Amino acid sequence: MNLDLKENLYKREKYLKKIRGFYHECEIIKVLTGVRRCGKSSIMNLIMQELLEQGVNKDNILYFNLDKKPYINIDTIEKLDLLITENATASGKKYLFIDEIQNVSGFEKIVNAWREEGDFSIFITGSNSYLLSGELATKLTGRYIEFNILPLTFDEYIGAKKYFGMAVASDKMLELRNYILEGGFPYSLKLESMDDKRKYVNNLISEIFEKDIKQRVKIRNKSIFDAVMTYIINNFGSTTSIKNIVDDFAKNKIVVKRETINRYIDALVSAKIIMPCDRFDMKSRKSLSGEKKFYLSDLSFYYALNTDNRINFGPALENLVYTYASSLDYSISVGRIGKLECDFILRDNQSNYSYVQVAYTILESIDTENREYKSLESITFDNYPKYLLTTDTLLQKRNGIIHANLIDFILNENKF
Repeated sequence: MNLDLKENLYKREKYLKKIRGFYHECEIIKVLTGVRRCGKSSIMNLIMQELLEQGVNKDNILYFNLDKKPYINIDTIEKLDLLITENATASGKKYLFIDEIQNVSGFEKIVNAWREEGDFSIFITGSNSYLLSGELATKLTGRYIEFNILPLTFDEYIGAKKYFGMAVASDKMLELRNYILEGGFPYSLKLESMDDKRKYVNNLISEIFEKDIKQRVKIRNKSIFDAVMTYIINNFGSTTSIKNIVDDFAKNKIVVKRETINRYIDALVSAKIIMPCDRFDMKSRKSLSGEKKFYLSDLSFYYALNTDNRINFGPALENLVYTYASSLDYSISVGRIGKLECDFILRDNQSNYSYVQVAYTILESIDTENREYKSLESITFDNYPKYLLTTDTLLQKRNGIIHANLIDFILNENKF
């Protein structure tokens, strides 16, 4: 079963603490989703380590990585069923871990069958949201719970560097710049040169296309798909509409249908390269159709496709806050108040809200300060907390709005 738990892994506590309550639950299938190479397999490994520490017998843990030998030929439910049957020989509750289960056509049926055995706690991973489409969603409604795993967020990036004995600069701003340029893919952290990191992410983009997009979405013209992907990635954090993309392409004599662009964007979302953020009108309390923003699951996607190392801190810091809030399970939207815009409206699992504005600095001028505070000060219809996150170390007090240093806020793992 290739159950080798000797690897030294950084403990991603923010995800483990979400999953721990379900370790021994047999009725609920635990589904770990996330972009390729974000660390899903490592989290599975960490769960297995914790089970052993809790006294679970090694023979009761079954682990199959269908992307690696000797299981790469397990591609049918019959083969998978036989594999599980041959290894599930221990008595008592078994813990079944299957990595990259989408490699098995029709896996939903066999996973559900083993769940119904009653003494199997099942964990599965998949690299994209197609995993949660089709039969898994319809047949297993209420029988599974999804845990979306992201590449390392900034707090985890620093935590992992410290864990592995890597140098961490005393200048927090320098580390923030490093993170923005390098991204948070765990394997990339181990690579020394920026050139190697960029090559790794470029190869990862190709792998995602071949394994998570091409096999599931009809791509008639790869160059058009690449153009759409590059456009969305290069404009992360900007308000985007299909009409704008069609018009911008037309200026460059690229003719493409709205339906094609929409389909390709959906593919990028499903492959978890990008994450959509809807715009929400705070007065009418309705979502605004047509326009939305897209953020990157990892900032390295932008720098892998661009040779320029200059940082546009506006969208970069927004993206950093977006992924951090997403890793804490906040629902996120962009707020519009008349002609003003609040960068993020966050809602937690108890339907508590908070409002967040993100800026590099407010110290340039009084006009800059007023601009960043204005949207938050215009929210007068409730008393939920309001945050202004900047890289400033000199913090203000103004109208009850919490002005916090963005770097310290995230490194201290604060919640909104």
